[in-house]
Amino acid sequence: MSRACPPPACPSPGLPRCRAAACSNNWPSARTRRRVSGSCSILPADHLARWFAGHWGEAVEISGLKRFHGGSARQTYRCDVTGASGRRESVVLRRDPPSSLIETDRLAEYRAIQCFAGSDVPVPEPIFCDAGPESFGSPGFLMREVAGGQAAGLLDPEPYGDHGASVGQQFFTALGRVHAGDPTAAGLDAPPTHPALARLAHWQAAYAADRFRPEPVLEAAMAWLAANPPPAPPRLSIVHGDYRSGNFLHDGAGRLLAILDWEMVHAGDAHEDLAWACDPLWSHFSGKAGGMLPLAEAIAAWEAASGLTLDPIAWAWWRIMAQVQGLVIWISAAREIIDGRSHDPVLMFAGTIPYRFHTLTLAKALEGL
Repeated sequence: MSRACPPPACPSPGLPRCRAAACSNNWPSARTRRRVSGSCSILPADHLARWFAGHWGEAVEISGLKRFHGGSARQTYRCDVTGASGRRESVVLRRDPPSSLIETDRLAEYRAIQCFAGSDVPVPEPIFCDAGPESFGSPGFLMREVAGGQAAGLLDPEPYGDHGASVGQQFFTALGRVHAGDPTAAGLDAPPTHPALARLAHWQAAYAADRFRPEPVLEAAMAWLAANPPPAPPRLSIVHGDYRSGNFLHDGAGRLLAILDWEMVHAGDAHEDLAWACDPLWSHFSGKAGGMLPLAEAIAAWEAASGLTLDPIAWAWWRIMAQVQGLVIWISAAREIIDGRSHDPVLMFAGTIPYRFHTLTLAKALEGL
């Protein structure tokens, strides 16, 4: 039985809700949302000071402002806010950059975090979301900082030390709990067609927008996916969209602290998240799912928490789809650099090493079909 998420609400007394008519996801096609222009190339200290002064009703000082590099769809900053009264909070701001790998909806991301706040899926505590540039210089939202959290880097060989199995059980259990939730409670619309074909169309559109040379391996995989759709899932699930190692915080001692980066959230087939989380790119050279658990143990933890059973036909399809998704994202990254829209080293890296990795793994997968 699916669990309903708690009703979205601002958890902080006295703080406003999202500045938008509705925090809903209308199943956006890739790269079709027009960005709201704003001063997002400027550090947000002044924006944050004005916002907190207005909502705390006192003068504030912003200190410890730091940008986290590594995110590709949001600019992410942390800072300490201190009021004249001595009140102090550590917060994280996520806002739209001038360019990113994938155009996404910050309202859907914020509402997903609201949906799971206070539940058995650990997420940062949400504070406020603005769909326009007025509050933060570009569309974005605030969360309270998760103290003591650390995230794995893609090239870290043993990011969890001796705690991989413990963190892995929590990670795949949390994924199952996400998939047990009700998409409508998170404001997510059903896809317009079969969930698998809807996601394929999404990434085909992104590829069509960003391709700059022929990609025969990718195009062959897309043709196979279109010709061999999997069975429809028994129910629609909340799909995180980028659930993987590196997109969650842990404490370094075996405890998972928070699931991050919900910007690609949508309603769909739970196999999508599971296949992406288990893709070899995120294995940290270990051969384990997410670099944490043997694949069978990861699937068992997910099944126990989600109430779903892995469909082997759907699983095979979504494992190919995960590599297609990855390749399109890396191609989009390269296009941003080629067109001169970005000089972000994260995008430069994404368009080279991960691109080559997924081209090779996808070619091998197609050979076995």
